[in-house]
Amino acid sequence: MRHESCVCSLSWIPSEAVTGGSRAVFDSGITHYDDPPPGQLGDMEELRAADRFRFANVLRAWIEVDGSGRITGSGYSGGGLMGATTVRLGALRYRFQAVQLPDLQRDPERGEGWVRFSQTTGGRTGLPAPRRVRRRPYVQWQAPLVWTTLSLTLHCDGRAEFAMTGASRFPRHWLYDTGGGLSHKSGLTDFSDWYRRSFGRHSPWGDADSPALVMAVETALERSLSVQLMRGEAKPKIRRLRAGDVLVHQGHPGTEVFLVLDGVLRVDRDGERLAEYGPGALLGGRAHLEEGVRTSTLTAVTPCRVASADPGQFDRSALIELSGDHRREDLVDRD
Repeated sequence: MRHESCVCSLSWIPSEAVTGGSRAVFDSGITHYDDPPPGQLGDMEELRAADRFRFANVLRAWIEVDGSGRITGSGYSGGGLMGATTVRLGALRYRFQAVQLPDLQRDPERGEGWVRFSQTTGGRTGLPAPRRVRRRPYVQWQAPLVWTTLSLTLHCDGRAEFAMTGASRFPRHWLYDTGGGLSHKSGLTDFSDWYRRSFGRHSPWGDADSPALVMAVETALERSLSVQLMRGEAKPKIRRLRAGDVLVHQGHPGTEVFLVLDGVLRVDRDGERLAEYGPGALLGGRAHLEEGVRTSTLTAVTPCRVASADPGQFDRSALIELSGDHRREDLVDRD
């Protein structure tokens, strides 16, 4: 019997993710941030043609199992897909194709009744970028490297387990499960560190990978409301927090709703940790429903970027549903 499965990551550049002088290139419209990829994967080539991702890591693998349940064979399929960067200067448009590096498919790891596959894909981003170097001419026009490392474990009974074990610190990486549904996200992007360091040996093609901070995906409702917040008539306020900074204190007045753009926020109530939330989570709506008093404390676990908005732009029933979802998650985390 043959068992085959697949796990995939799509990588894209969210709004507000670029920092420093490079941000002007995006804000001026010369190049662009990306719309979020779909929640359910479709045809990958259609997504690439529509410029829906910067690069993708498609890990497919298979095992052969005999009648006694023994694994007799295994192998890889799939690989990396690189997108392009579109640059606009007035009426002119040009697409810079990203440069794909060789896929790194490790020798399968074998255990009792299972085989684990690990694959790194990525390459050099499409738009050349200047960076300082120590030797003449002291500036090098070479784009940094991007990548993700995925693992897929296939069991002799047909079960499949997957994970994103490593990733470049930029851009955002979304992980899709074996059925093609959005499952997890990288929790933190760091454009400055990536832009400065992701070259040569500071990559899986050298001698280093970067461990991925991976967070569970937000709900479909949060995804819908976050689009409404970021694209509404009222421009949201963007705040940057350092690790350890408190966004709001329990018991204090306030009604703003917060969208986590990057990083991880911890929710505490009466000194007890209830949950941690990453990019895409919409928090703070409960205070609007409960007389304008914060019912919990929100603290940055990592450096964070957070968008805030008036809750009046959302339908009250949506905030009630969202509050109910978070209450159930709090109870689960306590168990």
